[in-house]
Amino acid sequence: MSYLRTVLNDSVIIHPPGFYIIGFETFPFISVYFIFLAFVYVVTLLFNSLVIYVITFNHCLHTPKCLAIVNLAVIDIILNSCLIPSMIKVFLFKDNFIPFNLCLVQMFVYYAFGTLESYALAILAYDRLIAICFPLRHNSINTLRSMSCIVGLSWCFGLGIITFSTSIMTRLSFCNSVRVFSYFCDYAPVFRLACNDYTLQWAVASLLTFLLLAVPVTFIVVSYVSILVTVFRMKTLDSRVKALATCVEHIILVAVYYIPIMTIFTIGFYLRLIDPDQRVLSLSMASCIPPCLNPIVYSLKTKEIKIRALALVRKNTISTDQSKIKP
Repeated sequence: MSYLRTVLNDSVIIHPPGFYIIGFETFPFISVYFIFLAFVYVVTLLFNSLVIYVITFNHCLHTPKCLAIVNLAVIDIILNSCLIPSMIKVFLFKDNFIPFNLCLVQMFVYYAFGTLESYALAILAYDRLIAICFPLRHNSINTLRSMSCIVGLSWCFGLGIITFSTSIMTRLSFCNSVRVFSYFCDYAPVFRLACNDYTLQWAVASLLTFLLLAVPVTFIVVSYVSILVTVFRMKTLDSRVKALATCVEHIILVAVYYIPIMTIFTIGFYLRLIDPDQRVLSLSMASCIPPCLNPIVYSLKTKEIKIRALALVRKNTISTDQSKIKP
């Protein structure tokens, strides 16, 4: 196998042609899991695309909350499109080799949009915070312009920090093994294969864990503490129930996304107590399932979007029936 040699700070940096992704080689019944992943991917594309279409072509849905929902739907599609097709390709064609540059691209897309997914959930918590804690000033605080700025800043921050963290991977030399024990070109499993010092990459991975998980989770927890304080100050039980009911779906999304990933990252990355096979399977499910559930649990449960989506489905059904009746 030939290696690409470059010079960085008077040191020879060795880049291999690519890596071999070997995370699923030892799993029994792996074909059943990949059939499940294919189903998850189809559902992700179908329902997130429906959400985007319904909101985009209904001007009455051009609100700050719906902008945040569209942001989440776009992120969900890109995140699962980065992972699932490449995993299915490995299974169908028995080709687990990925070129070096493509490995970095996949690494960038996964972590960039994983970060954006995390911050998208925090943005939805911000929307609930303003709606419940500041109902009289909600329309003046949470405007379409301010929401656009928040979403734009989250994208700039997420793409910027991941661009830096991915670019420093080119400083590593890979002169021994090129077998990555994961389900994609994962950051930590790749830099641990390097034969030169990867202290910088480890520090960045620790920072990413903090920025990806701790910051958004802290904001979400503070938001819901503020919401609970406001709710329990309400005079009637009915108003309390109505206010909390608007938060249930979002809380489910937060739990589904953060609890598995925080557990796996914290225990697996720092303590290394999780069995490697279990880590790969658990992390792949934790990464792929939330983008599939988000539109079903949250977006399509939103009253305005649900009404428009059902109207669109009925319209298409009637049009189909009429075309069948016509000779």
